[in-house]
Amino acid sequence: MSRRPRLLLAALAIAALLWLLFAAAERALALAQRFLQLPAWLQWTLGSTLALFALLGLGVLWWLFRPRRKRRPVPAPDRGSLEQRIDQLQNRGADTGALGAELGELDRRRATARVYVALFGEISTGKSTLIRALAPHATAISDVRGGTTQQVSHIDGQLPDGRTLVLADVPGSRETNGEAHETLARQEALRAHAVIYVCAGDLTRSQAQEVRWLGDFGKPLLLILNKADQWSDAERDLLLHRLRQQSHDIAATVVAVSAGGSERYQRTLADGGIEQIERQRKPAIEPLLKALMRLTAPGTEGLEPQREQAVLAGLHERVGALETQTRAAEAERIVRKYARRAIVGALAAVAPGSDLVIQGALAAALTRELAELYGVRVTDVQIDDFIQQAKLTLRTGSSIVLAIAGNALKAFPGLGTLGGGVLHAFAYALIFDSLGRALATSLAERHTLDQQDAGARLKTLLADSGGARVKELATLTMEAWREREKSE
Repeated sequence: MSRRPRLLLAALAIAALLWLLFAAAERALALAQRFLQLPAWLQWTLGSTLALFALLGLGVLWWLFRPRRKRRPVPAPDRGSLEQRIDQLQNRGADTGALGAELGELDRRRATARVYVALFGEISTGKSTLIRALAPHATAISDVRGGTTQQVSHIDGQLPDGRTLVLADVPGSRETNGEAHETLARQEALRAHAVIYVCAGDLTRSQAQEVRWLGDFGKPLLLILNKADQWSDAERDLLLHRLRQQSHDIAATVVAVSAGGSERYQRTLADGGIEQIERQRKPAIEPLLKALMRLTAPGTEGLEPQREQAVLAGLHERVGALETQTRAAEAERIVRKYARRAIVGALAAVAPGSDLVIQGALAAALTRELAELYGVRVTDVQIDDFIQQAKLTLRTGSSIVLAIAGNALKAFPGLGTLGGGVLHAFAYALIFDSLGRALATSLAERHTLDQQDAGARLKTLLADSGGARVKELATLTMEAWREREKSE
């Protein structure tokens, strides 16, 4: 369009805008005159209503455009409390070697005063190739085929301003049967001062979850769109816009790079033949280098507090998981101990009761020991109430318990026909095993003695006639019976 038509269109647009402004002003004056002619009470009513709506509108606008709060990292306990928990686990027989080694690695890296940067992302996004571009003079890192990085590799790199850093190449996530490798990669990401998250396109749901996970731990993060040379300019700009939206308030910078690497193509020869050619593509990583220099500018002194917090927060989760596993194993041992005691007590009884009323003292001791294991304070009244409720449950379900016991003992020739003593012994084993498991699960989840929840779980376990649990209890009954026969 030439200059004269553009000027004409601009003049028409200005004239239309002025006409709209005058029309709006005229309408506003007319409304103001009509408002002033109203009675005073109606003026106050309409004025208050308009003011209220104006305040509500301003509130909505503020909510839409208010500055968003920065993401709060996952809270991390102090190191002293973590070490105390690790010592307690060690005293209970848990394997805490990896946790202690993590604390040792935290101290070692702090002492080196070097900046560690981890390259993180799914397989086949070009992490290893990108490290080759960042550290071209380093020795071979790993096979660049997707999913072949099986361990963490550390490579010395250098920024354009002369500062050195340590690049960590970690296994790719979302690898088939690669849970252990993914755990290794996540732990190394927490140990690093900063993370480069590498993707090769729009973030998938799993990739977005990984980016949010890194953000939850407060990791300084660069989001890198690799293999950018395969997109047109418009496609690349659209992808970068999408990535910035998906990593808002998480990634410090989102840039597009091309790590280079090798590529193969076919070339037609003059005689009509086809030749396979492999060549190296030149990397284009200048935006990444600039962003990495800005991100690591504070150095180890500025980045170390965030790194230590992330490591301790990750250790807090790992210690919690090990505590849960250790308690579960200890609860299993306690339940099995009391099930065996119930079997021995039933076999020693001269005339076992047919109503299968639970042995009160034994049940109280089981409840008290499990509550102590899970750190739940219980009173004698609470224990008595819970046992009374369990007795009511057992009275209504005694026929089911006996039926399960009879069927289970048929698998052991000779045991099923030995009479009520063995039958009731197995029944008590099933009762105490069900009671202990129900109570342990309820205490672990509710952190209190919830009688209703534990009672519902007890009913479900008493009616469970299949699986390895019943077979193990039958075997336990058989072993106790044989030991009793030998002692007699």
